[in-house]
Amino acid sequence: MGTKDIYKFCDCNIIHEDKVLNAKENMPDDVISDEVSDFFRILGDTTRIRILFALDNSEMCVCDIANVLGMTKSSISHQLSTLRLNKIVKCRREGKEVYYSLDDEHVKEVFEVATRHVMERGEENEEI
Repeated sequence: MGTKDIYKFCDCNIIHEDKVLNAKENMPDDVISDEVSDFFRILGDTTRIRILFALDNSEMCVCDIANVLGMTKSSISHQLSTLRLNKIVKCRREGKEVYYSLDDEHVKEVFEVATRHVMERGEENEEI
């Protein structure tokens, strides 16, 4: 067994009542848990993540996003529809054009924190 393996299993039989009680008291109900799970499920698609990268710094229309990702307007529109229904992106109309952006600062923060986490893990692996 390697050094890292010793941390995979807890071999004790002690219940830390205060921690269990705290976790139970702060556990959200099933509706909230389901919605958070759905949020991450929607983000679990490479094309949708690439759309979020495109929208992270500025709003864009479907044509611009399609050009950035090298995809059809139809396929981008389909993905944007899913993201809009799940309140991950929003849109605004200006004349005949529709511009998309991240829905709010929470979405932006979750996306950017996840990106930093992945990038930092990559840097740690390079050091090994």
